[in-house]
Amino acid sequence: MANTFCVTITHCMSDPDKATLGFVVANAAQGSEKETMVFLSSEGVYCAVKEEMAKIDEGAPFAPLKDLIEKFIKAGGKIYVCTPCMKKRSITEADLVEGATPAGGAALVEWLSAGSPAVAY
Repeated sequence: MANTFCVTITHCMSDPDKATLGFVVANAAQGSEKETMVFLSSEGVYCAVKEEMAKIDEGAPFAPLKDLIEKFIKAGGKIYVCTPCMKKRSITEADLVEGATPAGGAALVEWLSAGSPAVAY
């Protein structure tokens, strides 16, 4: 059984439910002692933008996206943000929440090629 887990998120403002659920699952995986990586691509890159993530709150029973992301990072989860997707949207590394790392698709491929299960939102 793999000791890692991957959640890919491609939505944020257009479908905040998917962004929220992605981080709920990522926190569950991290809490289950799986080394967990979230890969944000397409519109999902906005999940790591400080000002944008603060706007997402789906309400009970879910915590606000900002709280879910902070919990995930504090627990040791890794967040990689697609560099080309950031460039397309004029997002810089300075715009990202502390703990999020710009990365290309190679980081995702490397993580998955080691046998990590993955889910996508």
